[in-house]
Parts: sequence; structure tokens; C-alpha cells
Amino acid sequence: MAKDFDIVVYGASGFTGRLVAEYLGSIGHQRFAMAGRNEAKLKEVRDELGIDAPLLIADGEDEAALKKLAESTKVVTTLVGPYQLYGDKLLKACIDAGTDYTDLCGEPAWMAEKIREANDTAKASGSRIVFSCGFDSIPSDIGMLDLQEKAKAAGAPAERVKLFVRGMKGTFSGGTAASFKATMKAAFSNPQVLEDLKNPFSLCPGFTGPKQPNPQAVRYDEEAQTWLAPFIMASINTKNVHRSNYLQGHAYGEGLVYDEMIPTGDGEEGKARAEAIANDKSMAGDDAPKPGEGPSKDERENGSFHLQLIGSGPDGVIAQTEVKGDKDPGYGSTSKMISEASICLVEDRPDGQGGITTPAACLGSDLRKRLHERAGVTFS
Repeated sequence: MAKDFDIVVYGASGFTGRLVAEYLGSIGHQRFAMAGRNEAKLKEVRDELGIDAPLLIADGEDEAALKKLAESTKVVTTLVGPYQLYGDKLLKACIDAGTDYTDLCGEPAWMAEKIREANDTAKASGSRIVFSCGFDSIPSDIGMLDLQEKAKAAGAPAERVKLFVRGMKGTFSGGTAASFKATMKAAFSNPQVLEDLKNPFSLCPGFTGPKQPNPQAVRYDEEAQTWLAPFIMASINTKNVHRSNYLQGHAYGEGLVYDEMIPTGDGEEGKARAEAIANDKSMAGDDAPKPGEGPSKDERENGSFHLQLIGSGPDGVIAQTEVKGDKDPGYGSTSKMISEASICLVEDRPDGQGGITTPAACLGSDLRKRLHERAGVTFS
């Protein structure tokens, strides 16, 4: 059955949703709609952006309206988080309608719950559910895909991969901070949430791989000769990378050991910097950005990120990949990444098996090409 739209941007009047609508309008996408619960706000944003997109009104608790929305489009792109608080009904509507779905979810316990509850239903309906299509976790997930292609070309996949955050200029989003707080609150009351957060393979049902490094520990890397500090996004990125490996029949090897850290330098100064980062609790504090808040356009335009993945085998380093973004990670790059992931589902990979998947497993090299050519996210 023909759909009215290719993409419906749900939450288009919010800070990041507005950026997604602005991006789709700027590249001349002709078949997207803006959706949310407040028609007046949607009209205001549409007028400010100067774009000609239809408006769809659907409250996140209105199952009939969400059903109608999901049935109208090929892909729903939702920016309304925390998803564990506001995402259940929209996700169900997409799965029931066989509609593809993208989001910015960085909430691994909710994702693990949805995989247990709804993966088989999504497979049956043909709905492709692609979580984590922003800074968490596309650079890590597609970066790993890129690295492993190089490693396999050299003879075998790299089963020990380290991601170093070499540079990052910008802020985390208010949505990320809200998701972090909601997850911590849930963990105190639900033992399953805590277990899913602690288990590096919680998105890989039935599989347990080798012991992984502690992502929260300050430690010294002898090979790189630097102290390492925890990277706050590692708790979700690492789980998504392991799920991508799992969904691809362990193309990276069943013995994959993968972690993400921030190098802080050698000596006592490097150790002190690492400990300061580890003790930073700003994400959970009252000063963290709020949903709907974000940096100015200049701050977004002048932001950037630089990640380095190093893959090793029994005989040492066999491959490296550098991932760079030309906008701030939490907003400027993220809005372009999720937009291109949604377009990729429609234009590059219109057919595919349903189920709860990942950017690398579902969109792979086609998404990498799009990001490299169109979204200012490069892999080299």
C-alpha cells in the first residue's frame, strides 16, 4: 500500500526535532512530515524554518493517533525521549503497522527490554527498529564496521578493539541527560535494569562473550602509554557494537573485546586528568542541559568530534579507523546522522528483514557512504 510520506519526524517542535526538520528541508527532501502533540508549536517551528511540510498531530498517549501516524509513513523518526518514559506506545504502533523506525535512544536497559518483548513481533511485521541513530551510537557502530572491513582485508577480524576519544568540542544533549537520570532512577527500583546496565552483552540474548574491560575504571594503557578516563557514552556504544556483531553472525569474532575510553596523557598529570573526568557528575546534576535546550547555531557549527579505533590481533595492530564529525556531537552531527539513517532506510535499503537492529547491521556501508558524502562524518 502506498504511503503518504517517506519520513515522519515525531517531536519536530523540540530542539533536536527542529534541527532534523531543518536539515531535511535544507536538502530538499520532498516527502517528510512534522509531527507532535502541539499543533501551534509545530506551525511556529515550520514558519520559522520556512519549509513546506505537512503537520500531523498525535499525543504520545493517544494510541489511535499514533496508529494513524505510523500507517501514513515508511519511517517514523522520533526525537521524543527519554524513550523509557515516552516511547512505548509509538514503538508498538510502528511494529504493528510494519513501519520502520529510527530514534536517538541511549537507554540500554529499555532497549534490552524491547528486544526481549518485541523483536519477534517486529520480525513478523517487517518493521525495522533502528535504535541509537545519533552520536550514540553511529560513530562507534559504523566506525567498527569500517575497521573490521580493513582488518578482514588484512586476513582476519580484529578481536581486540580500542576506541579512543581524541577530541570532542560541544555539549551532550538535554535528552541524553534526561535519559541518564531516568535510567539511574529505574536502576534503583528494578534489579533487571541494573543487570542489563552491567552486562556488556545485554542486547545479545542468549550470548555471553569474553570478559570486557571495566568502562568506569581509570587505568593505564601500556601500549598507548597514556592514562585512560571513562567515556560516558561507552555504556551504550559498546552494547550496540556487540549487538551489531551478534546480528551479523559474529562477523567480528565471538571473542571480541571492545572498549571506549578518553586518553588523558602520561605521568601524574595524565592520571589526575583521568581521575577528574571519572569524578565528574555533571550529567546527573541540576546544571545538566534540559530537554528542549541546546547550544546556539554558532556553537553547533563550531563543534566537532574525533574518535580513533585501533584493532589488534595475535600479532599486534592490524587496522585503524579515524571517525571525525564537523559539528558538535550532541546536536549538529546527531541531527544529520539520524536524518541520513532514515533516508537510507527509504532510498538505499527499502527492503530488509524486520526486527530490532542497529545502524551497522541494518544500514552498513550504505549509511557510511551517506554520512561521509553528505553529513560531515568521515571514516578514514
